[in-house]
Amino acid sequence: MGKREGNRERLFKAFQNEVVDRVPVGFWFHFLAGGEFNSAVDNPPLWEKNLAGHKKYITAFHPDFVKIMSDGYFNYPQGRGKTYDSPESLAQIDVISADNPWVTQQVELVKRITALQEDTAYFYNVFSPLSNLIFLAGRDNVFRFLAEKPEITAKALDTIAGGLIVLAGEIIKKGGADGIYLSVTNPDAGKIPHPVYHRYVSPSEIRVLAGAAAAGGRQILHICGFGGQHNDLRVFTDYPASAFNWASHLENVDLAEGKKIFGGKAVLGGFDNVPGSLIHQGSKEDIEAFTAKLLTAAGTTGVILGADCTVPGDIDLARLEWVRQAAAQTAA
Repeated sequence: MGKREGNRERLFKAFQNEVVDRVPVGFWFHFLAGGEFNSAVDNPPLWEKNLAGHKKYITAFHPDFVKIMSDGYFNYPQGRGKTYDSPESLAQIDVISADNPWVTQQVELVKRITALQEDTAYFYNVFSPLSNLIFLAGRDNVFRFLAEKPEITAKALDTIAGGLIVLAGEIIKKGGADGIYLSVTNPDAGKIPHPVYHRYVSPSEIRVLAGAAAAGGRQILHICGFGGQHNDLRVFTDYPASAFNWASHLENVDLAEGKKIFGGKAVLGGFDNVPGSLIHQGSKEDIEAFTAKLLTAAGTTGVILGADCTVPGDIDLARLEWVRQAAAQTAA
């Protein structure tokens, strides 16, 4: 048996499609309730609750890498509480500065979490400019704005991207994060036609990824299927990410097929994340068998095991360890 690799070395080798001693494994949870996802700036106990959740999970499971959850800080802060009834109203949105509490509080959160476990890669969750604009203005309005005035809407997306780049730079340089986990979605696979998405939306998303890279970070692209929303993965194949994660069960695209779609780049996932799914309630034998099946199909290079998205908060962490041990056995 060869040398046992450290967590960071193993993950970064997987990003580069290099041979690893075993496939890395990582799962993540929400640590706040839905109604708290955008309330931490003015409610310090939520910051503490998020930190405590990470600490409990990391101490109990010792994950190979950590996706740091931005619970409490979901929505871009500039423009909140304002009315968006026309494309022109998007001019109310501005780029945030590094001293904005929405940034400084997240930086401190990341700094505290990255100190919890050595030899671990940490990636901070960041929602795309489009997702943030939908948070601010509503989905139907954003669809309408893109149809009526795509150039103006694209300018707003670029403005938000500028603020997210500020955040990414701060959490990487000051918070100690290794990069970002950028969550993107084209809601319901085509509500925004692909040519429109590529011309007016993609540039802002690619700019955020590039901004994180310029700050010294790596990037994981998450193509979110929240609420059963489908995505055409081909929309995102030219994005400059270190690894790609998508809703493999919703899209019916497994890791092996996804690796082909993304041109052989590293892929992350494999397990369904919904309540009642295999990872949540399946037997040890079935989880081990499914892990082996995934790695037999996709191989063990450029592959990272995890879930389609966040897993249920009540999951027994022993189930995640079964995946890790099965991955080690497959590598052996």
